[in-house]
Amino acid sequence: MSNHFADRLIEAVKKKGNPICVGLDPRLEQIPSQIKEKALKSGGSPTKAAAEAVLEFNKGIIDVVADLVPVVKPQIAFYEIFGHDGIWAYQETLKYAKSKGLITIADAKRNDIGSTAEAYARAFLGEVELFEGDQEVVMPMFDADSLTVNAYLGWDGIKPFVEEGAKYGKGIFALVKTSNPSGADLQDLELKEGGRIYEVMGGLMDSWGDDHVGESGYSLVGAVVGATYPAQAAELRKIMPKSIFLVPGYGAQGGGAEGVKPCFNKDGLGAIVNSSRGIIFAYEKMEKFDEASYADAAREAVLEMKKDLGSVL
Repeated sequence: MSNHFADRLIEAVKKKGNPICVGLDPRLEQIPSQIKEKALKSGGSPTKAAAEAVLEFNKGIIDVVADLVPVVKPQIAFYEIFGHDGIWAYQETLKYAKSKGLITIADAKRNDIGSTAEAYARAFLGEVELFEGDQEVVMPMFDADSLTVNAYLGWDGIKPFVEEGAKYGKGIFALVKTSNPSGADLQDLELKEGGRIYEVMGGLMDSWGDDHVGESGYSLVGAVVGATYPAQAAELRKIMPKSIFLVPGYGAQGGGAEGVKPCFNKDGLGAIVNSSRGIIFAYEKMEKFDEASYADAAREAVLEMKKDLGSVL
């Protein structure tokens, strides 16, 4: 099997029979009380207890969706809020997901230039050299399969991530057309020569990925394209035929199956659709489930989403 990121992702989508990405965005107040009570009894600090609760919750979700979906995407903000203990939970979540055969997306939206971008790229996608000489150790840190990035600083802010991705069989998903309403304030601005900013960004992304296309026909340079703007997604699909779209906005943000359809190519591939709250906290909206069966509710939510997407793909 190819080690190219896009090839691995496309193969995983085909194997699982769906393009679902489960967003692991744990909110402590919504984590079942029995998990939090257990963590508090461990005797550690409050932040350590919170991190342990988050990790156990995530493992419960991962265990029941691993055979159904190809990808999970932990959003780092929900972990950083607990300081260094939260970062530990983030790393352990990525490790556990990979141990279950899932492809991981580190949703961290890193963005910088020069040596700073290089450091971000090594931390999330590559390896870090520790110490020197006979004591030198080279090891991965977060070791995610892919990373979300903000491309609006241009190529010099993206190049280090692409280089690390090509070296280690990893990928990136760069912001192009986001799902939030105010994203249009910048991304939809019309240019004097015609077109809009998000279209220009799409064209740049397509060119940046030209040298990194795998056997599947897709590049390691993917794009974030929101489900809440289907007309714009259709335009971007034409501009970026070789990019895999990471599609947020399904479910809780109002996007549905019809809205995500334009994100796919005619072969039914080329996109993965993320749902976070709608899956991991499904127990709150499904009457037949309670806190104790939160994982079962998540599994049923995935099955419902699979059916919904299958109706249009």
